[in-house]
Amino acid sequence: MNLRWLMAFLAAALSAARPAAAEDHALLALPADVMQFLGIYAAAEEGFWQREGLSVKTQFIAGVGSFNAVVAGSSEFSVSSAVALTRAAAHGQRMLAIANMIDKPVWSIVIDKDIAAKAGIGAGAPLAERARLMAGRRMGIDAVNSVVHGYLRVIARAGGLDPDGVTVAPLQPPETLAAFGRHALDGFVGGPPWPQLAEVQYGAVPIASPLTGDPPWIAPNGSGVIVTRPQFCAEHRAVCVEMGRGLAAGARFIHDEPQAALALLKKHFPNTPDPVLAAVLAAITAGTPVPPVMTRQVLENSERLNIEAGFLAPADRLASYDGLTSDEFAR
Repeated sequence: MNLRWLMAFLAAALSAARPAAAEDHALLALPADVMQFLGIYAAAEEGFWQREGLSVKTQFIAGVGSFNAVVAGSSEFSVSSAVALTRAAAHGQRMLAIANMIDKPVWSIVIDKDIAAKAGIGAGAPLAERARLMAGRRMGIDAVNSVVHGYLRVIARAGGLDPDGVTVAPLQPPETLAAFGRHALDGFVGGPPWPQLAEVQYGAVPIASPLTGDPPWIAPNGSGVIVTRPQFCAEHRAVCVEMGRGLAAGARFIHDEPQAALALLKKHFPNTPDPVLAAVLAAITAGTPVPPVMTRQVLENSERLNIEAGFLAPADRLASYDGLTSDEFAR
């Protein structure tokens, strides 16, 4: 009898020790496998969503396709930008952002060291002087009309340049870095680890980044926005709560457990040199808000980026941001 009782006790203890089985399910579309999604990887791999009772499947759908998957109803959530959110709303497609994993975008524009040296301009020069280094240059971007392309256009304007006068070459990041290394490109704009790799491998000079206040109004902005259909959270509130809480735990993980966060980053990007990973983690930590909630200021700054980049006419500025965000989930 005592043995039977002991076995029952051990079985109950083991059952209690196991993570609760997730009851709800959701598909999260990712536009790319990039380092700035570290908080999302943490939510998945550190069990933060599972702890909330949510099973999340992630699927890579390149570029704007991830946003469109939510619009079409084939995915419950996607990672996008507030630039895409406000641009879609201006064209009548109003979505709902429940979290913002990066409110200080971690993009950076770098230029060939010889170009900067010849001009006598370094990273500490005024933004307008740094921006003018792009005049007549060939700059790499990820895609035409993407958010990072928009950022490059904004910085060009800050230097008094015509954004259309800056030649751009849309390439995938590895090809961009290779082209920069053989001097087929004079510079490029992108997210980590590519600018950091260019600095380490080729001595590239950073000339602008939202993390250093270029321009001063750029942050807070929305560079890791979790988007869904407004009716989805109305009909499945529990799923949105579970999604948001898992994301909030992922953001706290980056700040509270830097060594574990670095190990997770290295797991996803094992071929990146350790000094670059450390620099990238510092950038991501600086760009990750806790809690990762959306705010009206994020939308205002993102819409300004759209307008100053020439992607949205001033006359198309949204009359209201009502219904585009909720701050009740990512807590």
